[in-house]
Amino acid sequence: MESSPILALKEHFAQVDDPRVERTRLHRLIDILVIAVCAVICGAESWDDIAEFGEVKQDWFATFLELPNGIPSHDTFNRVFAALNPEQFRQAFLNWMRTVLPVLPEQVIALDGKTIRRSHDTWNEKPAIHLVSAWASATGFVLAQTKVDDKSNEITAIPEVLRCLAIKGCVVTLDAMGCQRAIAQQIVSQEGDYVLALKENQETLYEEVIDCFTQADAGDDDAARPTWHEEVSKGHGRLEIRRHTVIAAPDYLAWLQEEHAWPGLQAIGRVQAERRMGQERSSETRYYLLSQVMTAEQFGRAVRRHWSIENNVHWVLDMVFHEDLSRIRAGYAAENFAVLRHIALNLLNQETSKRQSIRSKRLKAGWSNDYLVHLLHQL
Repeated sequence: MESSPILALKEHFAQVDDPRVERTRLHRLIDILVIAVCAVICGAESWDDIAEFGEVKQDWFATFLELPNGIPSHDTFNRVFAALNPEQFRQAFLNWMRTVLPVLPEQVIALDGKTIRRSHDTWNEKPAIHLVSAWASATGFVLAQTKVDDKSNEITAIPEVLRCLAIKGCVVTLDAMGCQRAIAQQIVSQEGDYVLALKENQETLYEEVIDCFTQADAGDDDAARPTWHEEVSKGHGRLEIRRHTVIAAPDYLAWLQEEHAWPGLQAIGRVQAERRMGQERSSETRYYLLSQVMTAEQFGRAVRRHWSIENNVHWVLDMVFHEDLSRIRAGYAAENFAVLRHIALNLLNQETSKRQSIRSKRLKAGWSNDYLVHLLHQL
């Protein structure tokens, strides 16, 4: 009898339309999708890997898939995923996430972009695809992803990702590319809060925020009442000092808003980071716009959690899933394979019964059908 996680997996992707004409459908679409998801969880990085995984596990797959003509070839996987509607496939991914997390707990949601570097096709003048993803820092889920149009940038993709999310009570973090009035307004309208990195792309506002902190640092104005929090971390011969400062004084905010009228602005933040390694010294100062009054410690935590998308998603995709080495590029294949990786990453992140690396979990899932089913139970 078919187990519940397999049923759930099939139900999530049952609504994806088959892009093939009827006479070429030697293999059921749902069979192709299920085999691909399981294979990528277990370490597959190419269509050849997926087909080989299916062949090795054919007897097991036959217990819950129809497989009318056996396991599809690598060419079949390639053709199907190259033609598969990426919007529908992403929507199936999103529907799954809504089932697992119907309401997001209050947490930091980091939005950031990543280019799949070898997905370009020079012969057909096709650039490498760039994706914007949403990462729930507390629950460890990639919540959604959207491809940036070839002739556009992240500014157009971020609103689409936000529309996919129920962000009420959450803090959305974005780098300077996303520091736009319309995006800030959308976050506030969806009853979320924001921490937006501010740089020279907002030239006048950036300079005036610096002026606020300069005046507060001078200590001449008690009304500024900044709060600050310092963190020191050591490791591998390196010392890092981060000082977080927040200004939420009404007079300062009113002065900024008089000219800029930034949607929902309630405070401004600054991070002063210093790194020491031997005799080497480096420092950096970053500024942020905040839609809620935070303590300096809370602000620092939100900034750190934004960068967790680099360590827990982008780094893992490159170093464990080898995403940047992938030469999958035909049609929509690169975009759809990115969804497969995100599905696998989410499932692997949720398995916490034993302290193991993502790599170890993938190996174990490939060795043990029972463990693979255990991972799928999180659907």
